[in-house]
Amino acid sequence: MLIEHLPELPRALQHLAERDAAHADTSAALPRRGFLKLAGLGGLALGLGPLGVADALAQGAASAAGLKPTQQPASFVQIAPDGGVTVTLNRLEFGQGIGTGLAMVLAEELDADWSRVQVRHGNSDPAYADPLYGMHLTGGSTAMKHSYPQYRELGARARAMLVATAAARWKLDAARLRTESGQVIAPDGRRAGYGELAEAAMAQPVPAAVTLKDPKDFRLIGRATGRLDARAKSSGQQDFGIDVKRPGQLTAVVAHPPVFGARLASLDDSAARAVRGVRAVLRVPVAAGGEGVAVVADGYWAARQGRDALKAAWATEAVEKVDSTRQRAQYRALLDQPGPRAFDADLAPLATAPHRIEAEFHFPYLAHAPMEPLNCTVQLGEAQAEIWTGTQFPGGDARAAAQVLGLKPEQVRMNVQMAGGGFGRRGVPSSDFVVQACAIARAARAAGLSAPIRTVWSREDDIKGGQYRPMHVHRARIGFDAQGRVLAWDHALVGQSIVSGTFFEGMVKNGIDPTAMEGMREPYPFPMRLTVHHPKVNVPVLWWRSVGSTHTAFVMETLVDEIARTTKQDPVAYRLALFGDQHPRHRDALKLAVERSGYGRRALPAGRAWGVAVHESFSTVVAWVVEASVQDGRAVLHKATAGVHCNLAVNPRSIEAQIQGAGVMGLSMCLPGAAITLKDGVVEQSNFGDFVVPRLTDTPEFAVHIVPSAEPPTGIGEPGLPPLAPAFANAVAQLVGRPVRELPFALA
Repeated sequence: MLIEHLPELPRALQHLAERDAAHADTSAALPRRGFLKLAGLGGLALGLGPLGVADALAQGAASAAGLKPTQQPASFVQIAPDGGVTVTLNRLEFGQGIGTGLAMVLAEELDADWSRVQVRHGNSDPAYADPLYGMHLTGGSTAMKHSYPQYRELGARARAMLVATAAARWKLDAARLRTESGQVIAPDGRRAGYGELAEAAMAQPVPAAVTLKDPKDFRLIGRATGRLDARAKSSGQQDFGIDVKRPGQLTAVVAHPPVFGARLASLDDSAARAVRGVRAVLRVPVAAGGEGVAVVADGYWAARQGRDALKAAWATEAVEKVDSTRQRAQYRALLDQPGPRAFDADLAPLATAPHRIEAEFHFPYLAHAPMEPLNCTVQLGEAQAEIWTGTQFPGGDARAAAQVLGLKPEQVRMNVQMAGGGFGRRGVPSSDFVVQACAIARAARAAGLSAPIRTVWSREDDIKGGQYRPMHVHRARIGFDAQGRVLAWDHALVGQSIVSGTFFEGMVKNGIDPTAMEGMREPYPFPMRLTVHHPKVNVPVLWWRSVGSTHTAFVMETLVDEIARTTKQDPVAYRLALFGDQHPRHRDALKLAVERSGYGRRALPAGRAWGVAVHESFSTVVAWVVEASVQDGRAVLHKATAGVHCNLAVNPRSIEAQIQGAGVMGLSMCLPGAAITLKDGVVEQSNFGDFVVPRLTDTPEFAVHIVPSAEPPTGIGEPGLPPLAPAFANAVAQLVGRPVRELPFALA
């Protein structure tokens, strides 16, 4: 499929992908004979694991059941002779808990012994593509949403094969057998463990249709469950992509140009080459058409010392040097210019409206700043390459790597590694950090180095290295009556497009990138005219956790609150009236947060105020009710209560953790110093000392409550972020007597 380059997916991209996926042919399946042959290799029980799927696919077109690769249990379930079950993931686990969640779903239908279940990552083989989109993807809060039915069916198919094996052994009707905790049980009490049945189960046909459990019989799904990776991570034993160690491995670091797109004017690398352990100094292409210098050494410290010893000068005359102060003025000037319109309501009532609000909002560039900086290890062989990295996008990255290395995609093996965060940064249409690592490996090989090369970005490289959440400026002019009924809303938005210049250029319609405006007007029935401008700026931009909703939710929810305050209405009651009967999930999430927070019933300590916001993103609605104060000119968030409507809660504990984490990241947008700024084209921030993230002392008391539902699960990784900042801002506005129009907060 052409849409494989698909990372963090906003709603508009989801719709595009769903449309194209409906016409895609992804029906190639693992033939039963190949399934049996592979199952017997290496002492495997049920399942061939994440390697070798492509070979199996090549042996035939369709299995007896006509199943797709994504539907074959052989690729996803491995049962060892001792009964241990390994579930292979078709997603990147990078802190969101999807490894535990998908394992729970499969183990539920398999009736596995949960204490014997573990997980591992898949790779770029077709089996591990998103079952709906047909591409390799972790993003857009789609993992559980799309793979919940898939992993249930995988578990049910594997269970059916095990039951059929036991039935044949005991000469009983399979319908008379039951399963429990990794065992098949006969009516007379006989038991057979999955481990002893697994090899013979491989001779059973893979059933095309299976009966799934009635939800009332769930014993895992819906139960708050600890993470499978919690012990390894909390004890420091978990390996991440940055920890990959291959025999003879070397490490590379890169000196990037100070201005995006600049190329080398001169280079003196003699001092770098003299550093003990440095093996090579290589000129390599970097993102945005620029040129960098890679220092390859025996280890990170030697490579870093070698880079520090470089004497490099870059030619910056031909590239734009962005200045944040000047850019803000340029964006403000665009607000008054005519441009493409997304909505085009009649604005005549603005002139006679009893009440008016004129508001301008500013949102800076933001870095993703995951705890594990970017890294990628590349080992080149004869007409093949093997790559180890934590990627949201293994299929697309494998193809991009193949292009750089002059190989065919099938000659590149992508080994997905556990990643320490990403928030969109590990899913890039240009595959920038993978492409860079491959370019270094190729140049090193040409220089006589045949060892595996691990390219590592430092924290400073990561924060200064581009791919930011775009800077945005909004302006709203709103007319409304004494009851808070909006009569006309004139809105303008300025910000770079994250899809222009990428494979998704075709998404831009009438000059508008729909990812920039998602969340505008929704779910409120406001008559709005929305004008959108997308200037071209020499700053690389990318989706950032919750994409367009990072700024649109703030604009909408603070303005809705301001209308309520102006017309002397309770902000909660005003929102509920706007929802009416049209948005029951918004209503239920908000009511739950209000009820559990004590809003309207509990008196707050002196100097504190309530703040409320609710927003839908990635098919999930989250409402925040917060308590805040202002102390010595600084806003302080004391308590945050969430009401979450994500349909069925597969693992309530993971949902709680994701909402808390998203809340902390939403708080990060509010804190002084939480901005990426540029001067003369150079990013001014470099580490957590000058790009602020919340510390423990900034973090409030969190309470997360989930609206009960039996509907199929929706996204959870991102939706908790957008409404936190506006809820906080709405509380602060009451305390300081004026609305908050800027992130991070500027209260002085």
